Amino acid sequence: MRLVTIVVLGAGDIAAATSRQLAAARLATRVIMVDEAASVAQGKALDITQAAPVDRYDTVLVGTSDEAAVVGASVVVLADRAGPAGEWSEEAGLALVRRVAGLNEQAALVCAGVRQRSLVDRAVHELGLPRTRIFGTAPEALRGAIAALVALEAEVAPGDISILVVGRAPHDIIISWDSVSLNGRRAIDVLPPPVITRMDARAAQLWPPGPHALGSAAARVIRSMLTRAARTHVLEVALTRDEAAGGHPAMLPARVGPRGILRLESAPLSARDRVRLDSTLAR
Repeated sequence: MRLVTIVVLGAGDIAAATSRQLAAARLATRVIMVDEAASVAQGKALDITQAAPVDRYDTVLVGTSDEAAVVGASVVVLADRAGPAGEWSEEAGLALVRRVAGLNEQAALVCAGVRQRSLVDRAVHELGLPRTRIFGTAPEALRGAIAALVALEAEVAPGDISILVVGRAPHDIIISWDSVSLNGRRAIDVLPPPVITRMDARAAQLWPPGPHALGSAAARVIRSMLTRAARTHVLEVALTRDEAAGGHPAMLPARVGPRGILRLESAPLSARDRVRLDSTLAR
């Protein structure tokens, strides 16, 4: 396996969950957790390392406070800091992105948190980063939560469900029911309309996903990036002002590669859902 380094910026709960998933998936030679609280980053890296013999992975975990660790990294994950500071966002997050982009001009910047929409937006429109390079993965965690809810209603395994979610969380979540399949069958042929209406109403309650779901979602997207898997993910993507009012980010389907987003996919929406999405983007 070629030498691959993934850097996770932060040592909070989301950062630890992401690092654990990346290590167990053996997607990188090294996973480096970077946090101003170096001892916390080192402690969590050690904790994950001690699970390696149990789960049989050999990924090297390192904790440090040195942001220069991003130099040469294949992927950089912006997660959450240890302590009350929480997710990298707002001015501190933007300053971090500026520093990281200066240290590493190639790596994709994956935002794993739920409060980083404006960070994605400002990195593209203020710092001039390509929108293919910085994006959020929290919508993928939301999609997983909705799939788990559908699985309970339909009494099928979550892995048997294919589902697409677009829009903006939490108030403009659009589930493309016409394209949802349950073990190969169309959801609209299996689930009664009242059940679908009830699940639409509950979707907003599933936001925000928890740290483990967010970490799993980030790792899943990174797996597709590094393995070039032909899989569509739902990502928080910055938009141009021609695509959305103000160019604000939205949850949209996309394909990814080693350097980030390869292309946005056309969402298979009904006429009604297309109008709802257009209305959401216009706000």
